[in-house]
Amino acid sequence: MTGAGDAVDPRETAAGDVPAGGRGVTTIADRVVAKIAVQAAREALRSGPGADVLPRDPGARPRARVSVHDRSARVRVLLELGYPSDIGAQCAAVRRQVALRVRELVDMEVPEVAVGVERLHSEQLDGHVVGRAR
Repeated sequence: MTGAGDAVDPRETAAGDVPAGGRGVTTIADRVVAKIAVQAAREALRSGPGADVLPRDPGARPRARVSVHDRSARVRVLLELGYPSDIGAQCAAVRRQVALRVRELVDMEVPEVAVGVERLHSEQLDGHVVGRAR
């Protein structure tokens, strides 16, 4: 039995006895959200418009930068796309998929997904096909 001046061992306190504000908070690191964003961008590019003209270069994987604040993530995804293709549709598909997957997997709002196209790959321009480029 403990007296009025005795300290209580925190390990003996049940989780229900501690108010919600006093318990720990789970934080999701920016790099975790960035990995999810890269995977979501790959998913969108593999199944969306323009999937038939994706770059064959294995180094052409998407890259992402993320800024997490509270329960919100702002994402910037950098892509290399095949050309000719519907670049706008591909970027829109990436934006939708990144926002959806981040919400599903880490329960964060994604008010902004900026998509940047760093490079366009074309078989004609990359030297894989001889002939006239259109």
